[in-house]
Amino acid sequence: MELNGVEIEDTFCEAFGAVFTRILVTAINENWVKIASQIATGYGTSTIHCDAEAGVDVYVPADKTPDNRPGVALMFFKTKKDKMDQVLLNRIGQCILTCPTTACFDALDTSLVPEKVFEIKTGYKLKFFGDKFEEKIEGSYPFEAWKIPVMDGEFKVQSVFKVGKGIAGGNFLVYGETQKATLEASEKAIEAIKDLENVITPFPGGIARSGSKVGSVYSFLNASTNDPLCPTLRQKIDNSLLGEKDNCVYEIIFDGASEEIIKEAMKLGIHAAVKVPGINKISAGNYGGKLGKFHYRLHDVLA
Repeated sequence: MELNGVEIEDTFCEAFGAVFTRILVTAINENWVKIASQIATGYGTSTIHCDAEAGVDVYVPADKTPDNRPGVALMFFKTKKDKMDQVLLNRIGQCILTCPTTACFDALDTSLVPEKVFEIKTGYKLKFFGDKFEEKIEGSYPFEAWKIPVMDGEFKVQSVFKVGKGIAGGNFLVYGETQKATLEASEKAIEAIKDLENVITPFPGGIARSGSKVGSVYSFLNASTNDPLCPTLRQKIDNSLLGEKDNCVYEIIFDGASEEIIKEAMKLGIHAAVKVPGINKISAGNYGGKLGKFHYRLHDVLA
């Protein structure tokens, strides 16, 4: 299969079940919304070592937020549901509560298995920072929320946040002739999904250059560089997957609330990436179908 003259390999990506939260952070203006989002989602690329996979979902206009201020939806993905409360306590408590003018609300509105959504009392626990000066907010919102006195006024936070089942690790690979062309194509892919709700790309700028394989020659590592896709190793190993003109590979990784959203993000991203000159092939990362429950064949996604 070809798209805009670019080979679409007949393969599939392999993704995993996860749990996630989706929160809404508002602030006095868009500048502080962006600052809060950057801080709150930092160190959130991969659950190999980070406490969660985190990213910006979409920016939300003031007329669609509970306090009529500009906002941003952030998503956090984790493999173990009993750890999600601690993830939110840390990230809201250390990054949102501390950020000037912010407020924080639940924003989960869809999930893979709606009947298995559950709640965590993150906001209720954070209220104790108020040292008995905290107060329940009456009459302002259709949900329980608290106001905590802080040095610039009050931090308002919803009492409970929902946790849903989602999917982590949807992906595709962009093979290109040069680093410049491959990076541009990957950037175009990220730009194409920026307004798609309920999906994030948790790596820097949405793009991963250090794709990994399971295991290592070093016994103390559970993941290591994906050497078959490293251009500088093409002549040094027997199992390189790169052609002569494949001098750069980037991976776009998606975490989303449902299968439909993951597939739509892949489709939009691939269509955008192949429009850039110098792109040789689109492929995907998998583990032979042995580890992840969810498999998305590229040809089916693009059909």
